[in-house]
Amino acid sequence: MRTASLASSWKKGSALAWVLPVLFLALFYFYPLGSILFFAFERLVEEGGESLRALNLAYLWRVLRFTVYQAFLSTLLTVLLGMPAAYLFARYEFRGKTLLRALSTIPFVLPTLVVAAAFNALYGPRGWANLVAVNLLGFEEPPFTLTNSLIAILVAHVFYNLTIVIRLVGDYWSRLDPRLSQAGRSLGATPWQAFWKITFPLLLPAILSASLLVFIFDFTSFGVILILGGPRYATLEVEIYYQMSGLLNIPVAVTLSLLQLGCTWVLTIAYNRLSEKVTRPLPLAAQRRVVSRLLKPHQKVFAFLVVAFLVVFQVMPLVALVGRSLTYAGWERGERGFGVPTLSLAAYQEIFINRRASLFYIPPIQAIAISLGYALATLLFSLLIGFPTAWFLARQQGSGKLERLRRWLEPTVLLPLGTSSVTLGLGFILAFSQPPFDLRASPLLIPIAHTLVAFPFVVRSLLPALRSIRPRYHQAAAVLGASPSQIVRRIDLPIVGRAALVAGVFAFGISMGEFGATALLTRPEFPTLPVAIYRFLGQPGEMNYGQAMALSVFLMATTGLGMILIERFRSGEVGEF
Repeated sequence: MRTASLASSWKKGSALAWVLPVLFLALFYFYPLGSILFFAFERLVEEGGESLRALNLAYLWRVLRFTVYQAFLSTLLTVLLGMPAAYLFARYEFRGKTLLRALSTIPFVLPTLVVAAAFNALYGPRGWANLVAVNLLGFEEPPFTLTNSLIAILVAHVFYNLTIVIRLVGDYWSRLDPRLSQAGRSLGATPWQAFWKITFPLLLPAILSASLLVFIFDFTSFGVILILGGPRYATLEVEIYYQMSGLLNIPVAVTLSLLQLGCTWVLTIAYNRLSEKVTRPLPLAAQRRVVSRLLKPHQKVFAFLVVAFLVVFQVMPLVALVGRSLTYAGWERGERGFGVPTLSLAAYQEIFINRRASLFYIPPIQAIAISLGYALATLLFSLLIGFPTAWFLARQQGSGKLERLRRWLEPTVLLPLGTSSVTLGLGFILAFSQPPFDLRASPLLIPIAHTLVAFPFVVRSLLPALRSIRPRYHQAAAVLGASPSQIVRRIDLPIVGRAALVAGVFAFGISMGEFGATALLTRPEFPTLPVAIYRFLGQPGEMNYGQAMALSVFLMATTGLGMILIERFRSGEVGEF
């Protein structure tokens, strides 16, 4: 009787849990997109369709082809370089593992401006690498030129997305029972045969899932292409920005946005089908039976090479950024006319000052406070909307209609990640600048936009923990007399508590670093941290550049602390984040 009552309660809960995410996406995603479509249709009618007739189909095909090409190369490099690191983190315990894993995650939540500044600080014309090459190694000219090239795009994409492979594949790998491959070895298989015939087929869903997720991020990349790629390279996202902000050709921009959205929607459906195989509860081994210490010489050599790669590739640009913020004002001329740095804290002192020559309406320190406030609001909104969404998607039972809704809702949740941030920002301006939803003066507009971006990450962080809750736990509790509210409070919440903390920290970090939509929506007197960095980088002078570096270091330190907290409190379930 209790079990039947519990099933009825879960059914009613499932029927209510989908309402909130559907309303949220309808109001803050589909409604702004619909406003853009309506506006573009009006423009087409007024001009008689001249915008679309002027669209160069050959150029459009070239842009689409390059978008797919660079995304494919970036994804391939990310997976190939990430697999050794995923194996190291999955199978071995070593000193500094938690810190290194957290540091490798920081690039994923940093805004493009900060990443570009970090690479410029290390490999730019006056970066640390060129400084050492000219002043210490005797080079006549700086040997590193990592800007305005396809190589710069590929390197930056790998820098951004390497952590996806490390986390998704590595977490799944860390739970595979090693006795499976040991059984193959006992039957005469070599280590490589055991890997390719036993381990690799089991890992394949996680590898493909990670690859698709990386491809989606690379396919919709904007800032990396715009800043590091230069004018020679254009993707769909960059072309949308150019058509919308440069030519004011909104019909063409909307057409390109729909093309991009259709591609990413197909990719997200495929991604969800694969991720279900990774996140569903499987009889995996406990990590303590899988992880071992580095004992053999070849294991230590392998670990040294992987750690050295991660330090040089992912940690050194961040360290160079810190060094650049401390030496921006003290560059003395060397023998070859190349700067020699000296320490200075002036950039950090200037954060508390609002000079007359600055374009800021407030001191930079207040931009930090504004970003923190927006991030806290985003954290709250994301959990309030993401938790019932993840709970509904994790339910294994339901009517035929609810099951069909669940299969459509899961890929729909990821659609904001595949939508142009410029398009979303414009949609917010058009949709919420007039009744019945006039939010132009509301301080909630930016946290809502940030929630739309963070919402998919929160759901994907909560899903593995919720799917790990076996139905028999609820049934046993119901037999013992527990009510549905008691089951949620005493069984579900303790299991998903850490996952909720991880999701909240991730939402906080994403809000701190969000730039695309914020640049269109923010008011001049209320700049966020990324907007402040962008303003400083756009102004001439060493002091402005130094303040941009100092603010970038603060943003990097904030997100880094969040990643360390995630490593400290994250649960052992398999998942992306």
